[in-house]
Amino acid sequence: MIFSTFDDQLSKDLLDSSITDLERIADQYKIENLQPNFFKDIIIPISLHLNSFAKRDEPYLICLTGGQGSGKTTMSYFIQEVLANHCNRPSMGFSIDDIYKSQEERKAISEEVHPLCHVRGVPGTHDVAMGLDLINSLSLANPDSITKIPAFCKPEDKHYPESDWPKYKGKPDFIFFDAWCGGARPISEENWQGPLNDLEREEDPHGIWSKWSNRELSKDYQELFNRFDLLLIIKVPNMEFVYKSRWLQEQTLAKTIKDPALKDKIMTKEEVYRFVMHYERLTHYILEEIPKFSDIVLERDDQFIFSITKTP
Repeated sequence: MIFSTFDDQLSKDLLDSSITDLERIADQYKIENLQPNFFKDIIIPISLHLNSFAKRDEPYLICLTGGQGSGKTTMSYFIQEVLANHCNRPSMGFSIDDIYKSQEERKAISEEVHPLCHVRGVPGTHDVAMGLDLINSLSLANPDSITKIPAFCKPEDKHYPESDWPKYKGKPDFIFFDAWCGGARPISEENWQGPLNDLEREEDPHGIWSKWSNRELSKDYQELFNRFDLLLIIKVPNMEFVYKSRWLQEQTLAKTIKDPALKDKIMTKEEVYRFVMHYERLTHYILEEIPKFSDIVLERDDQFIFSITKTP
């Protein structure tokens, strides 16, 4: 399925003007083995659709969601490039990974609720107010405003010093937000399933932590998610694909990190699989339910081939 409202010449012209920059981004982030015509068939149609949105005073908030390693962040970079530098539609983005609560905050929660609350990732471990404040600041910005964008170092498990945060000047037309659980709604506890994997069986057999996270999802996360103007999901075949994709993501991260101290903190395959177990319960819901109410569905098969299967 494609967006049928755009003629071939418009797509061709936009691809011709942006292809060099898109390939540069792919090289910068060590994205290898992109499918043939990925930019033509996926990035350009989505970018053209967003470019058709009427200009307005408040930025559009676009969410890209999907399991770990599905390609949300990189896809956001590609679309931002096309819109900002080839469509004259200023764009910026940030990730839910950039608004984690601090280690100290998570430790305090873990002592009060459950030890697993100290592990970053699931709903309840993010500073959602930080994300809302950022969106509000960008929405109220003038052409000369400078807005600091939070940035989190995963290997160090802490935010970079605020003095090192990226800065955005002006007010964007589009804010992109990539979040593995973006748009998710709380799961009913009426027929709550028991432990789904080794992590839950060994560390949360009574569901104290998983139910806590589910309840946290019902709070300020929903305020953030309700502000989305468009929700796009990258749907992968199954949970095993999420495990494999997250391991591939860790290997790619290792290629891009130059600091030897940070390289030493890259996870092993076993550590990655254990880490992804924290996300499994909500990820099943995301893969099964979010495609039903998202605006755009991108399916990614077990050969890492993308296809657009649902459009607005």
